[in-house]
Amino acid sequence: MPPPKKTGLLFGSFNPIHSGHLMIASYMAGFTDLDQVWFVVSPHNPLKEKSTLLADNHRLFMVNLAIEEDSRFKSSNIEFKLPRPSYTIDTLTYLGEKYPAKEFVLIAGADIFTTFHKWKNFEELLKQYRFYIYPRLNTVKSRFDGHPSFIPVEAPLISISSSFIRQSVMDGRDMRYFLPEKVWKYVQEMNFYR
Repeated sequence: MPPPKKTGLLFGSFNPIHSGHLMIASYMAGFTDLDQVWFVVSPHNPLKEKSTLLADNHRLFMVNLAIEEDSRFKSSNIEFKLPRPSYTIDTLTYLGEKYPAKEFVLIAGADIFTTFHKWKNFEELLKQYRFYIYPRLNTVKSRFDGHPSFIPVEAPLISISSSFIRQSVMDGRDMRYFLPEKVWKYVQEMNFYR
């Protein structure tokens, strides 16, 4: 029997998806043992403010625009179908049942450590899953440093954020080089974040 396909899960609101997300996914697909990276579009992160969130279908559409020409990437709207708010442990349980031949690895920034203890069933997540952690600016020491489930990945430091892009678009700035070309065109056509 072949070994399970190793699939990285990059969770996010992708509001909007930007070049930083794609660089991280590309690094994970090209420099680690992952076979594929899935962009899991979250309807609403229970630990984040909802007010500036675009509708689910628009954010998923932008992810699909961004990744449509790269077979290493796939989008997932799995959390749209699950009870809300969505919790990572529930999503992973569902994915494990639906795709038993895959081994899922979570991709996250080092800033995860500041809130990880608030995640639903975080101890269970640590027992069952591996996390590939990419560096972030100004991360602080935490009780999770050195935990065997957290595997640091020496990816380049990328500090573009969706909130920076939203604010810049609101301020009328040209953000075409921060987003994939098709996503930037869609943001303009739909007059998002104005």
